Amino acid sequence: MPRSASRARAASATRTAREAPAVLGLSTDMRRPYPAHYTCSTLGRTTGVVVRGGVMTTQPARAVVIGGGIGGLAAAAALHQRGWAVTVLERAPSLEPVGAAISLAPNALRALDVLGIGDEIRDLAAWQGDGGLRTPGGRWLSRSSAEAAAARFGGPLVLLSRATLVGCLAALLPPGALRTAVTATLADPGDRTRPARVTVTAAVPAGTARGAVGAEELEAELVVGADGVHSRVRRALFPGHPGAVYAGFTTWRMLIPLPGAEFASHETWGRGRIWGTHPLKDGRVYAYAAATVPAGAHAPDDERAELLRRYGDWHHPVPAVLAATRPEDVLRHDVHHLAQPLPAYHLGRTVLLGDAAHAMPPTLGQGGNQAVEDAVVLAHHATDLPAYTADRLPRTTAIARKAVRVARLNMAGGRAVTAVRNAVLTALSATGPALFLRGFDGIANWRPPYASGRQPAGQR
Repeated sequence: MPRSASRARAASATRTAREAPAVLGLSTDMRRPYPAHYTCSTLGRTTGVVVRGGVMTTQPARAVVIGGGIGGLAAAAALHQRGWAVTVLERAPSLEPVGAAISLAPNALRALDVLGIGDEIRDLAAWQGDGGLRTPGGRWLSRSSAEAAAARFGGPLVLLSRATLVGCLAALLPPGALRTAVTATLADPGDRTRPARVTVTAAVPAGTARGAVGAEELEAELVVGADGVHSRVRRALFPGHPGAVYAGFTTWRMLIPLPGAEFASHETWGRGRIWGTHPLKDGRVYAYAAATVPAGAHAPDDERAELLRRYGDWHHPVPAVLAATRPEDVLRHDVHHLAQPLPAYHLGRTVLLGDAAHAMPPTLGQGGNQAVEDAVVLAHHATDLPAYTADRLPRTTAIARKAVRVARLNMAGGRAVTAVRNAVLTALSATGPALFLRGFDGIANWRPPYASGRQPAGQR
């Protein structure tokens, strides 16, 4: 792309961000191991000619990814398949599964097609038959089906454990690409004339002299900040940005075995409280809850007991799920968000993706989905970062705004407001496709970019 065109696209993206209203968002950083019941194959790789400093070379350009979550791993895999030499830096001692489960819509599955694992993930689809929105007493507000979702968006909605997805993405990386138990600090974002620089520190194993911390510096043609809602890379790129604040509600999540339970996949909206229960293909159940509470609050006894107090008298299968849950199965995290969008998703040779760039409420289930989209789009525009911002910032801002509107709706707390909300939902659902499906219009039908029009065999 000519330099003038790149600058024009960057200026356009910046104007879009400045004109956009404040955007809320959230990310829950949950680190708890769950068994990975599925494994994914490691695909063959190709290398080719890449661009370094505007010069064509057969030596692979270097990319350093800060953060080994879903977005970071997907970006590393996508860049590796484009011929980049990738290094992933993760501060945790190992790639323990993050969170409980994740829902992947057709847009994210198409992005995974680019990585070659889309069909493997589709095979894990568990939602069959009816599902939808309910009241705490069990009345349906809106109903739909897996078949209707697939027909509307060209593919299924897949719910799987985060452990499974993390394992599939990690399997795409070359040996030695992942480094854990390290802290990465952006020392220089780089520019056209110099590479970016990242300072890496790692704790020396216990028992060695002084328990010292070793440090090294990595240079790269590209640095990817995939370090979450409290991103240190984002603070380094945009120090004037106010950062994350409390969104007004907290979340609980569980992934448990529940043999013999039969129920329709659902989300239930109460007054300032929600609950969701969904079956996984491996026989486990993913359940989550959210409630408006003060920041930093915790149960006086344990979080399972807190859930019993708040949801124990809700419709089936909520009591059965809670009865099968142990206190240690419950993850609780306050929800934080970015109340102001970023002016761009790049600076110099450094980019942001996922929650580091556009944290959003989980009300559309698009946080991880958008991170996977970011990853494949970044690989497509890796040598033209203004184009990456121009491509991703408008779309993710619009989705984040929509997620905020849904959060305000489903977390409504007043009795009168809740009654009106439920009546409107019921009426709207009777006029056409279920509200659940309408919420994905313009989101789930996204398709990724491809070089020279090439599409993977699994594209749908």
